[in-house]
Amino acid sequence: MLTEEQAGEVKPEPAPPTTDRRLLRRQRRSRWDVKLSPYLYISPFFILFGLVGLYPLLYTGWLSLHDWDRLYYQQGEFSGLENFRFVLNDPVFIKSLVNTFSIFLMSSVPQVIVAVCVAALLDTHLRGRTFWRMSVLVPFVVAPAAAVLIFGSVFADKSGLVNAVIDGLGLEPIRWHVDRWWSHFAIASMVNWRWTGYNALIFLAAMQAVPRDLYESASLDGAGRIRQFWSVTLPMIRPTMIFVIVTSTIGGLQIFTEPRLFDDTPNREGGADHQFMTTTLYIYVKGIEDQFYGRASAAAWILFLIIVGIALLNFAITRLLTRRSGS
Repeated sequence: MLTEEQAGEVKPEPAPPTTDRRLLRRQRRSRWDVKLSPYLYISPFFILFGLVGLYPLLYTGWLSLHDWDRLYYQQGEFSGLENFRFVLNDPVFIKSLVNTFSIFLMSSVPQVIVAVCVAALLDTHLRGRTFWRMSVLVPFVVAPAAAVLIFGSVFADKSGLVNAVIDGLGLEPIRWHVDRWWSHFAIASMVNWRWTGYNALIFLAAMQAVPRDLYESASLDGAGRIRQFWSVTLPMIRPTMIFVIVTSTIGGLQIFTEPRLFDDTPNREGGADHQFMTTTLYIYVKGIEDQFYGRASAAAWILFLIIVGIALLNFAITRLLTRRSGS
């Protein structure tokens, strides 16, 4: 017989092997879950991007190296860089590229500046702040086609609202659809009207994330509102500004709807003399209307490389500014 002390020292029997195997399987599944779950969560985006983004991009690159048989509506023989050579020597493409950058500069640069100012006003103690914050998003909700119709009547050559005011002042009316740079201004106005409020809300979200202690410290040091804006707000929202600039650049270089619907000529190819034809409109005309898919693909890839180059330039400038601010 065992004494009570000996009975207390008796060790419990080891767990059966099946229990050990279950614990090992659970631990293994837990490790795999930690490793694989993040990739599974983001996989839908990459699968969708591969189907509707990457594959068309690669196929467009392949198509740009071939002729297109318009008679049988199929891919023709391999032509190398001939399509790129034709596009780069096409004066209409060069003109569309200049028009694209002109409209982009007239829209994106004022758009970012005005959006920052509007966001700064919305970040103050206004009455009915929710109403004003919702109001700036209304232009973004309006369909682009409806916005172009409205601005088309505002910038009409003969019966437009702007020309009526100009005529009332005794000045010569502006030919918005004929003069090259005035047409760029009209199209840029549509883009600014639609996207300024959207970008202002992005800037507002960044401004509200700035710690209020910084403003209190700056106020104690004698800094006014304007000085606080330049020395505290702008440096703190710099990453958001870079994000908005990059997205505005990508969108501004791909503008299509506004110049397409603003045109009042039968062909709708950016004016009678292509005075406001953009590069994406050039791609549409060459590919869909003229059915030169090889040339349209080459133009699309040239625009893609330009956008990538500008994005890399923005990245380099961002790193330079970050190093300087860090030092």
